[in-house]
Amino acid sequence: MSQIALWGAVELGLVYAFVALGVYLAFRVLDFPDLTVDGTFPLGAAVTAVLIMAGVNPWLAAVVAMLAGALAGLVTAALNVRFKILNLLASILTMIALFSVNLRVMGRPNVALLSVDTMLTPFYGNGLRDFMVRPMFLLVLAIVALIVVWRYLESDAGLAMRATGANARMARAQGINTDRQIYMGIALSNALVALGGALFAQTNGFADVTSGVGTIVVGLAAVIIGETLFGTRRILIALIGCVVGSIVYRIAIQLALSSDSLG
Repeated sequence: MSQIALWGAVELGLVYAFVALGVYLAFRVLDFPDLTVDGTFPLGAAVTAVLIMAGVNPWLAAVVAMLAGALAGLVTAALNVRFKILNLLASILTMIALFSVNLRVMGRPNVALLSVDTMLTPFYGNGLRDFMVRPMFLLVLAIVALIVVWRYLESDAGLAMRATGANARMARAQGINTDRQIYMGIALSNALVALGGALFAQTNGFADVTSGVGTIVVGLAAVIIGETLFGTRRILIALIGCVVGSIVYRIAIQLALSSDSLG
């Protein structure tokens, strides 16, 4: 495997690290099987691409993409909490609806960002090759996101969310509004996934309506690999495992694609 292929795998792994963090919140913290991520990932990419092409600051575009992802998560949570639809079915309904929403947002199946400035543009040409700049930039953002999620889960609000996922009936007995925790958790989860989509669009130079296919599989694989390597006893270690698991997963795929001996 070449150096460029390795750095490319790490780069993609760091993009999907945000997906892994979001999936961890939904599946492990809230015990909520959320397939909305297959729709919110391309939603984040679509919103970012359209805003950047309209001249909006790339950082602001990423923030708006996160808000759009959070809104999609709230729709899923509302279908489950308010209308009593099974959580898995609620997320599938939102995911299917988002395919049309993403087409409407972009106005066409894909949008190219090769000729516009992105969040990464100021960091190019500073002595490092482009294929090394992108993973380093994403690593910094992933660390920031990891710390924010960790601090939140260690706070009183985060403990309430963890209690809701562990035993909703007992959490309600302790005075916790479990419905509110589901709203907050699923919104935060999909905001992180949408941020991953926004970064995917800016690092790869395009947004495509089909880029979310299989996102949930990648996120779950990253979480499972991280749990296997690091365990699940402590929140911080589990979150680090999500990031590392995402990178390991992409490197494993790249090794398979680059191995001539496998045919």
